[in-house]
Amino acid sequence: MPEIEIHSEYDTTDHNSASEGRISAQRIVQQALLRPADVLENMPGMVVTQHSGDGKANQYFLRGVNLDHGTDFATTLNGVPVNLPTHAHGQGYSDLNFLMPELVQRVDYRKGPYAAQDGDFSSAGSAHFVYRKHVDRPFSHFTWAQRGYVRGMAADSRSVGEGLVLLTAIERTNNDGPWTVPEGLRKTNALLTLSGGSAEQGWSTSVSLYRAHWTATDQVPQRLLDQGNYQGQAFGRFDSLDPSDGGRTHRNSVSGEWHQHDTDHVRKLSWYIMQYDLDLYSNFTYQTTPAGDQFAQRDKRTVVGAHALASWTVGQNEASPSTNTVGLQVRQDHIQVGLDQTTRREISKPVSADEVMQSLVGVYAETNTAWLPQFRTVVGMRFDQFNARTANTLVMGPSTTQQSQQLSPKFSAIWDALHHTEFFFNAGRGFHSNDARSQAGLSRSQGEELGLRTRALPHVQSSLALWRLNFGTDLHYVGDAGTTEIGRPSQRTGLELNNRWTPQRHISLEANLAWSRPRYTDPSAMGNAVPNAVQKVAQLHATASHMGAWSSAINVRYIGSAPLLEDNSMRSSTNISTQLRLSRRMSQDVTVSLDVFNLTNRKNNDIQYAYTSRLSGEPVAGVIDHHLHPAEPRTFRLGARVQY
Repeated sequence: MPEIEIHSEYDTTDHNSASEGRISAQRIVQQALLRPADVLENMPGMVVTQHSGDGKANQYFLRGVNLDHGTDFATTLNGVPVNLPTHAHGQGYSDLNFLMPELVQRVDYRKGPYAAQDGDFSSAGSAHFVYRKHVDRPFSHFTWAQRGYVRGMAADSRSVGEGLVLLTAIERTNNDGPWTVPEGLRKTNALLTLSGGSAEQGWSTSVSLYRAHWTATDQVPQRLLDQGNYQGQAFGRFDSLDPSDGGRTHRNSVSGEWHQHDTDHVRKLSWYIMQYDLDLYSNFTYQTTPAGDQFAQRDKRTVVGAHALASWTVGQNEASPSTNTVGLQVRQDHIQVGLDQTTRREISKPVSADEVMQSLVGVYAETNTAWLPQFRTVVGMRFDQFNARTANTLVMGPSTTQQSQQLSPKFSAIWDALHHTEFFFNAGRGFHSNDARSQAGLSRSQGEELGLRTRALPHVQSSLALWRLNFGTDLHYVGDAGTTEIGRPSQRTGLELNNRWTPQRHISLEANLAWSRPRYTDPSAMGNAVPNAVQKVAQLHATASHMGAWSSAINVRYIGSAPLLEDNSMRSSTNISTQLRLSRRMSQDVTVSLDVFNLTNRKNNDIQYAYTSRLSGEPVAGVIDHHLHPAEPRTFRLGARVQY
């Protein structure tokens, strides 16, 4: 892996709190285990699971928010948004399966709605992935594992003209998994990036192509696992109630960026055009209707957008210098979205079909002023305008239109009060857009944060944050209807403690702890617990790198219990997962690695829900039960990286 431009795995210089940071390529390679979802888990407090096939977007959990597949957590790759509004399977759907971890140069992350640059879906936080534009040497990465897992990835960059560099990368993944019905994942991914100029002034253009199809084993009811058999046959954790569930998707994009940096000014422009398709087949309730409950969600869209930014410093040689930033973000989605009742992926009854044209324009400004050498403030303001037109193409009729606006002030104060210790305060308003078909526009959020970060102890970085986040409306996915519904207002308060100790240059130990209290704020006889909102998260990391020819990393992740119903009468079980990586440099050009997932072979559940379903022979009204999707058992993966 090429050297990177920062020395520490976390870089918090000039950030406004311990809730902002940068994850380096070195850390991703050492601890991310080269799965796209694991890259985000390097962000303290974030946990990620999967519950319906490796081609589907992951489930994300942060700061007491069940982010579902991306709602309220914004992600971008090289400036191109990943979240998809008015999506067939959930507002803000964020599928990162096209990410190639080996190409990630860094990840800039934030928690809370405190940065003027972050708009839609960023109330809980955001992560901005940046790919490298060249590799020092061409390389290939091969991985083999149990249960039909094979992955190959290769990348190369070379000069194709005066000052021009072409980066090419390709990836292929096959996987069957531990499921009784093989997953049959087939994923193909390719990237071309042409770049010119320098870090001070330059440009790049990228073409990204991604395809995947798979068969999914969805969640099953606990009563069936307790019974141990179904219709005369044994039934276990990895069995399926509908072997035709699954999906296929593709995502193609062309994007570009231009930048110019000098002593006092920064100018950036990025743009993108994206084409996306998803056909997703799911059956969560099994047989509440005579023909079966499988449904298909279809999403086809074209997305265009751009982001322009200018920043300049005034009074650089004076007592109170300030850096001013202004920006413009525009995005338009042309969407064809629908829902059908299906049987074995064949349509039995169309339910809905809509054509949506929606746009979001955001304008923002921010001023970072150093009033004293030990004290500075960041003041920002953001304005967003949302417009949408929706037409029902199943029942032809007049289209509906809507408009919504949001003004979002931001404020941060940072005080370097003690030796190597900073105190910070953040406050800001954010928002998430709602599905355009709901006619609800933009929903407001409000956050505050107080804390400190310190390096007062030798070789130790620590941070503590006390935070609060209010939502005007929660969004939640309704499995048996295949829709996203607007929910109740809520408040989350929490505490985060992050520690990193590097006793030696090649050894690091980390402990990240997060606690939150999610509650609905309106009175209701149903109760005030927020279903599936994880309340306790812990992450422990230990890394020993370049110990001679050897390197190793171990990661222990704890996901605490969460209420499954608003009255808290049913709760999920805890999830404790251990991952191990061992690698050895065999020569200057060859490194081999062994990854062990779920090292202790614990029977974890990746996701758990409580709702009503019906199996064959049960009452027509169905049975409310605990439904779960198991995590994979202990899995060994052997990898080899070859440089040429």
